Amino acid sequence: MSISRRNLLKVGIAAGAALSVPSVLRAQAAPTDARTVRMVMLNPTIFDPYNTTSTPTYNHALAIYDTLFALDSKLLPQPQMVGKWGGSDDKKTYTFELRDGLGWHDGTPVTAADCVASIRRWGQTSGGQLVMERARDISKKDDKTFTIALKEPLGLLVDRLAEISGYPLFIMREKDADRPATEQVTANIGSGPFKFNDALAKQGASLTYDRNEKYVPRKEAPDGLSGGKVVKIDRIIWENISDQQTALAALQAGEVDFLSSPPFDFYPVIESDPNLELQVLDKGGYNMWLRMNHLQKPFDNVKARQAMLHLVDQEAFLRVLAPDPKYGHTVTSIFGNTTPYSNDENTGWYKKGGDPEKARQLFQEAGYAGEKVVILQPTDWAEGSNVSQLLAAELRKIGVNAELAPSDWSGVLARLKDKGPVENGGSSIFITSSSDSIESDPISANFLFLNGEKSSFYGWPKNNEYEALRAKWPDVETLEERKALARKMQRIWWDDVGFVLLGQYVQPIIRRKTLTGLIEIPLLIPMWNMQKA
Repeated sequence: MSISRRNLLKVGIAAGAALSVPSVLRAQAAPTDARTVRMVMLNPTIFDPYNTTSTPTYNHALAIYDTLFALDSKLLPQPQMVGKWGGSDDKKTYTFELRDGLGWHDGTPVTAADCVASIRRWGQTSGGQLVMERARDISKKDDKTFTIALKEPLGLLVDRLAEISGYPLFIMREKDADRPATEQVTANIGSGPFKFNDALAKQGASLTYDRNEKYVPRKEAPDGLSGGKVVKIDRIIWENISDQQTALAALQAGEVDFLSSPPFDFYPVIESDPNLELQVLDKGGYNMWLRMNHLQKPFDNVKARQAMLHLVDQEAFLRVLAPDPKYGHTVTSIFGNTTPYSNDENTGWYKKGGDPEKARQLFQEAGYAGEKVVILQPTDWAEGSNVSQLLAAELRKIGVNAELAPSDWSGVLARLKDKGPVENGGSSIFITSSSDSIESDPISANFLFLNGEKSSFYGWPKNNEYEALRAKWPDVETLEERKALARKMQRIWWDDVGFVLLGQYVQPIIRRKTLTGLIEIPLLIPMWNMQKA
């Protein structure tokens, strides 16, 4: 998983001014009607979901492709394209049979060969590497049936096939999937509930998706990403409007129906408009946290890291992250608040208001001698910048020589590569955020690794006891056993302090009240089930 931040859109003026901004939607945009939904969405620059971990690309793929399994609202895997499946007694061979009615947008049927080719291509990405490492053979039995034969059991097999973090498994035609994952697929032909309209695509401006009239949904009610993908409108258009005031004015005028990631400053304006509504689709939202450089002073000493746990007052940080308390929550589990593995093991360090005196004492016990603590401050990410400044102020209050290193995000990423001391260009603290849902997956979420300098993530923490437990994760067979393992891992994590949580915030979307039926799920925005009055 690459280091990334939320695509938080910048706002230059107060939200109240948005009411006076004239609508300047492109002249060629046709008026909306009851069977067309216009959504202000970031358009993907890469359309192949095996070439990027970009959320806009995954939203595109979710519309036009289908998946073998899908996560329900509890983030548990359920069959999607698969009709029947089962495992052998020795748990090494799994057989999957496709359900009836699956067809590609070009009119040809979906076959087991398509699934085999897609799994093999997915296996070249980090999302599928574990499956491929364990696989002895992946092959079709007949046009509707394929098998995955393993060298050794993998209790997480179906979970991996359904996972939405990292690189999700989207099923493509064999002739598209039968190429390296590094070589882009450009056909945009899937078997999902929407067809991509190439003729109306305007790269960087708008993308159009039409209802796939031949799509056969599952009979179950929609539940998260699982169940029936019933399309109730004829067309969806993604409008790429970069200026937030313009986008809000278009929404108020009824020229668009949906706006993702509105700035917090806009909330009072939205709440006062009788035609608009804020809705949280991702209930878990994002967890903000800081990672310390474990290789350099003062955080090479565990007591200095433990001091940071006691220093942080999550409520104070949440006032910066989510000024409206409806959208901010404290979080104390490394597995987030909303995942099946969230737990309270070894969280006695948490105290409302923090404990700065305890933090001061622990820094002294660590032998802190006034070393400079450099905090990377991303100036083009408002929330990250504000949190960095608050952290620096809190450290200075207890006598720590904290210094901000301001730069844009690309500058932050460049400096993160330096493992050395701050005097030679290194850094002490990096602040970022991650989806709460991703924190259920310590196999692909590399910020949950404690493997030292082998890690591709900043800070390079190392704990062999924790890593021995994490290595067991793929082979634990039941949910309850995995929950127990999660508690053991979290106990070690908070003793060693792999990161420090600053709080959890959610960011609602805005929709016109005439647009209903949006599915609430982490990370992605499904386009089925919505309808327009």
